[in-house]
Amino acid sequence: MLRATSVVRKAAVKADRVVDTLTLDHDDRNRRRLALKADGGLDILLDLDKATALADGDAVKLEDGRLVQVKAAPQSLLEIRAENPLRLMRVAWHIGNRHTPAEIAADAIYIENDHVLAEMVRGQGCTMTPVERPFQPERGAYDHGDDCGCGHDHHHGHHHHDHGHHDHAHGHAHEHAHAHDHKHDHADHEHGASCGCGHDHKHDHDGHAHDHDHGHHGAGQGHKGHSHDH
Repeated sequence: MLRATSVVRKAAVKADRVVDTLTLDHDDRNRRRLALKADGGLDILLDLDKATALADGDAVKLEDGRLVQVKAAPQSLLEIRAENPLRLMRVAWHIGNRHTPAEIAADAIYIENDHVLAEMVRGQGCTMTPVERPFQPERGAYDHGDDCGCGHDHHHGHHHHDHGHHDHAHGHAHEHAHAHDHKHDHADHEHGASCGCGHDHKHDHDGHAHDHDHGHHGAGQGHKGHSHDH
Protein backbone atom coordinates (compact mmCIF):
# COMPACT_ATOMS: atom_id res chain seq x y z
CA MET A 1 0.00 0.00 0.00
CA LEU A 2 1.33 3.42 -1.01
CA ARG A 3 1.51 6.10 1.68
CA ALA A 4 0.36 9.65 1.00
CA THR A 5 2.05 11.91 3.54
CA SER A 6 1.49 15.48 2.33
CA VAL A 7 -0.97 17.70 0.47
CA VAL A 8 -0.42 19.79 -2.66
CA ARG A 9 -2.94 22.55 -3.22
CA LYS A 10 -4.71 22.86 -6.57
CA ALA A 11 -2.67 25.82 -7.83
CA ALA A 12 0.58 23.88 -7.39
CA VAL A 13 -0.57 20.56 -8.85
CA LYS A 14 1.39 19.59 -11.98
CA ALA A 15 -0.70 17.48 -14.34
CA ASP A 16 2.27 15.42 -15.55
CA ARG A 17 2.85 14.11 -12.01
CA VAL A 18 -0.74 12.99 -11.43
CA VAL A 19 -1.02 9.19 -11.67
CA ASP A 20 -4.56 8.63 -10.36
CA THR A 21 -7.61 10.32 -8.81
CA LEU A 22 -9.52 9.99 -5.53
CA THR A 23 -13.23 10.82 -5.59
CA LEU A 24 -14.19 11.61 -1.99
CA ASP A 25 -17.17 13.08 -0.18
CA HIS A 26 -16.81 15.91 2.32
CA ASP A 27 -16.14 13.68 5.35
CA ASP A 28 -13.40 11.69 3.63
CA ARG A 29 -11.80 14.93 2.43
CA ASN A 30 -11.27 15.90 6.07
CA ARG A 31 -9.22 13.02 7.47
CA ARG A 32 -5.76 12.47 8.86
CA ARG A 33 -5.36 8.72 8.37
CA LEU A 34 -7.51 6.60 6.10
CA ALA A 35 -7.10 3.61 3.76
CA LEU A 36 -8.39 4.52 0.29
CA LYS A 37 -8.72 2.96 -3.14
CA ALA A 38 -8.09 5.40 -5.96
CA ASP A 39 -10.35 5.52 -9.01
CA GLY A 40 -7.69 3.80 -11.09
CA GLY A 41 -7.13 1.00 -8.57
CA LEU A 42 -4.18 2.22 -6.49
CA ASP A 43 -4.35 1.29 -2.80
CA ILE A 44 -3.39 4.34 -0.78
CA LEU A 45 -2.92 4.98 2.92
CA LEU A 46 -3.58 8.63 3.70
CA ASP A 47 -1.16 9.34 6.55
CA LEU A 48 -0.97 13.06 7.34
CA ASP A 49 0.38 14.84 10.42
CA LYS A 50 -3.09 16.24 11.15
CA ALA A 51 -6.56 16.23 9.66
CA THR A 52 -6.51 18.48 6.60
CA ALA A 53 -9.40 19.77 4.50
CA LEU A 54 -8.91 18.70 0.89
CA ALA A 55 -10.67 20.75 -1.78
CA ASP A 56 -11.67 19.66 -5.25
CA GLY A 57 -8.51 19.81 -7.39
CA ASP A 58 -6.01 19.40 -4.53
CA ALA A 59 -3.71 16.37 -4.55
CA VAL A 60 -1.99 14.10 -2.06
CA LYS A 61 1.67 13.31 -2.61
CA LEU A 62 2.89 9.74 -2.45
CA GLU A 63 6.23 8.89 -0.87
CA ASP A 64 7.79 8.45 -4.32
CA GLY A 65 6.73 11.99 -5.34
CA ARG A 66 3.80 11.10 -7.57
CA LEU A 67 0.46 12.82 -7.08
CA VAL A 68 -3.09 11.53 -6.71
CA GLN A 69 -5.61 14.27 -7.42
CA VAL A 70 -8.73 14.73 -5.31
CA LYS A 71 -12.21 15.13 -6.75
CA ALA A 72 -15.21 16.15 -4.68
CA ALA A 73 -17.91 13.47 -4.94
CA PRO A 74 -21.56 14.44 -5.45
CA GLN A 75 -23.59 13.96 -2.26
CA SER A 76 -27.03 14.65 -0.84
CA LEU A 77 -27.37 18.33 0.06
CA LEU A 78 -30.06 20.92 0.74
CA GLU A 79 -30.08 23.99 -1.49
CA ILE A 80 -31.43 26.93 0.55
CA ARG A 81 -32.86 30.00 -1.12
CA ALA A 82 -34.77 33.02 0.15
CA GLU A 83 -37.02 35.72 -1.26
CA ASN A 84 -34.47 38.42 -0.46
CA PRO A 85 -30.78 38.70 0.57
CA LEU A 86 -31.62 39.78 4.12
CA ARG A 87 -33.58 36.61 4.85
CA LEU A 88 -30.78 34.51 3.35
CA MET A 89 -28.22 36.30 5.56
CA ARG A 90 -30.33 35.60 8.61
CA VAL A 91 -30.54 31.88 7.92
CA ALA A 92 -26.78 31.88 7.20
CA TRP A 93 -26.24 33.35 10.68
CA HIS A 94 -28.34 30.60 12.28
CA ILE A 95 -26.48 27.91 10.34
CA GLY A 96 -23.12 29.37 11.37
CA ASN A 97 -24.27 29.62 14.97
CA ARG A 98 -24.62 25.82 14.94
CA HIS A 99 -21.06 25.39 13.60
CA THR A 100 -22.50 23.51 10.62
CA PRO A 101 -20.50 23.14 7.40
CA ALA A 102 -22.02 25.38 4.74
CA GLU A 103 -21.18 26.26 1.17
CA ILE A 104 -22.03 29.87 0.33
CA ALA A 105 -23.02 30.80 -3.22
CA ALA A 106 -24.16 34.16 -4.58
CA ASP A 107 -27.87 33.42 -4.13
CA ALA A 108 -27.99 30.12 -2.24
CA ILE A 109 -26.54 28.21 0.70
CA TYR A 110 -25.78 24.48 0.59
CA ILE A 111 -25.73 22.27 3.67
CA GLU A 112 -25.74 18.52 4.25
CA ASN A 113 -29.22 17.00 4.12
CA ASP A 114 -30.22 17.01 7.79
CA HIS A 115 -33.85 16.98 8.98
CA VAL A 116 -33.12 19.03 12.14
CA LEU A 117 -31.47 21.81 10.14
CA ALA A 118 -34.24 21.55 7.57
CA GLU A 119 -36.81 22.39 10.24
CA MET A 120 -34.76 25.37 11.39
CA VAL A 121 -34.42 26.66 7.81
CA ARG A 122 -38.15 26.21 7.21
CA GLY A 123 -38.86 28.17 10.37
CA GLN A 124 -36.81 31.06 8.97
CA GLY A 125 -39.09 31.25 5.94
CA CYS A 126 -36.59 29.92 3.38
CA THR A 127 -37.13 27.34 0.65
CA MET A 128 -35.15 24.10 0.41
CA THR A 129 -34.50 21.76 -2.48
CA PRO A 130 -32.69 18.40 -2.15
CA VAL A 131 -29.81 18.22 -4.66
CA GLU A 132 -26.92 15.93 -5.52
CA ARG A 133 -23.71 17.88 -6.02
CA PRO A 134 -20.12 18.12 -4.71
CA PHE A 135 -20.01 19.77 -1.29
CA GLN A 136 -17.29 22.35 -0.79
CA PRO A 137 -18.09 24.26 2.41
CA GLU A 138 -16.23 27.27 3.70
CA ARG A 139 -13.02 26.24 5.45
CA GLY A 140 -12.57 26.87 9.15
CA ALA A 141 -16.07 28.16 9.90
CA TYR A 142 -17.05 25.05 11.85
CA ASP A 143 -13.79 23.49 13.03
CA HIS A 144 -12.60 25.24 16.21
CA GLY A 145 -9.74 23.98 18.29
CA ASP A 146 -6.46 24.95 19.91
CA ASP A 147 -4.81 25.63 16.53
CA CYS A 148 -7.80 26.70 14.44
CA GLY A 149 -6.45 30.24 14.09
CA CYS A 150 -9.65 32.04 15.09
CA GLY A 151 -7.87 33.93 17.90
CA HIS A 152 -9.93 32.56 20.78
CA ASP A 153 -8.70 30.57 23.75
CA HIS A 154 -11.21 27.72 23.65
CA HIS A 155 -10.18 26.30 27.04
CA HIS A 156 -10.09 29.44 29.13
CA GLY A 157 -12.15 32.01 27.28
CA HIS A 158 -15.18 31.68 29.55
CA HIS A 159 -13.06 31.84 32.69
CA HIS A 160 -11.41 35.05 31.58
CA HIS A 161 -14.75 36.44 30.51
CA ASP A 162 -16.28 35.79 33.92
CA HIS A 163 -13.23 37.24 35.64
CA GLY A 164 -13.56 40.37 33.55
CA HIS A 165 -17.18 40.75 34.58
CA HIS A 166 -16.21 40.22 38.20
CA ASP A 167 -13.63 42.98 37.99
CA HIS A 168 -16.14 45.24 36.26
CA ALA A 169 -18.79 44.55 38.87
CA HIS A 170 -16.30 45.11 41.69
CA GLY A 171 -15.14 48.37 40.14
CA HIS A 172 -18.71 49.50 39.57
CA ALA A 173 -19.67 48.65 43.13
CA HIS A 174 -16.64 50.53 44.44
CA GLU A 175 -17.41 53.57 42.33
CA HIS A 176 -21.06 53.46 43.31
CA ALA A 177 -20.17 53.20 46.99
CA HIS A 178 -17.78 56.12 46.65
CA ALA A 179 -20.41 58.22 44.89
CA HIS A 180 -23.04 57.22 47.46
CA ASP A 181 -20.83 58.24 50.39
CA HIS A 182 -19.89 61.47 48.66
CA LYS A 183 -23.52 62.41 48.16
CA HIS A 184 -24.32 61.78 51.81
CA ASP A 185 -21.47 63.98 52.93
CA HIS A 186 -23.59 66.89 51.75
CA ALA A 187 -26.93 67.61 53.38
CA ASP A 188 -28.14 70.01 50.70
CA HIS A 189 -30.07 67.51 48.55
CA GLU A 190 -32.10 64.32 48.76
CA HIS A 191 -32.78 61.39 46.48
CA GLY A 192 -36.33 60.68 45.45
CA ALA A 193 -38.32 58.56 43.00
CA SER A 194 -37.92 61.24 40.30
CA CYS A 195 -34.34 62.34 40.92
CA GLY A 196 -33.17 60.75 37.67
CA CYS A 197 -30.15 58.95 39.09
CA GLY A 198 -31.41 55.56 37.94
CA HIS A 199 -31.33 53.76 41.31
CA ASP A 200 -34.14 51.97 43.13
CA HIS A 201 -34.10 54.13 46.26
CA LYS A 202 -36.64 52.10 48.22
CA HIS A 203 -34.50 49.01 47.93
CA ASP A 204 -31.22 50.82 48.48
CA HIS A 205 -32.42 52.71 51.52
CA ASP A 206 -33.88 49.59 53.12
CA GLY A 207 -30.62 47.74 52.56
CA HIS A 208 -28.41 50.56 53.81
CA ALA A 209 -30.47 52.22 56.53
CA HIS A 210 -27.80 51.57 59.15
CA ASP A 211 -25.07 52.94 56.93
CA HIS A 212 -27.10 56.03 56.14
CA ASP A 213 -27.53 56.86 59.81
CA HIS A 214 -23.80 56.68 60.37
CA GLY A 215 -23.17 58.54 57.14
CA HIS A 216 -25.28 61.50 58.25
CA HIS A 217 -23.52 61.68 61.63
CA GLY A 218 -20.20 61.46 59.81
CA ALA A 219 -21.33 64.13 57.40
CA GLY A 220 -22.16 66.45 60.28
CA GLN A 221 -18.80 65.90 61.90
CA GLY A 222 -17.11 66.32 58.55
CA HIS A 223 -18.76 69.70 57.99
CA LYS A 224 -17.84 70.88 61.50
CA GLY A 225 -14.25 69.86 60.91
CA HIS A 226 -14.32 71.57 57.56
CA SER A 227 -15.59 74.82 59.15
CA HIS A 228 -12.94 74.60 61.85
CA ASP A 229 -10.19 74.32 59.20
CA HIS A 230 -11.46 77.48 57.57
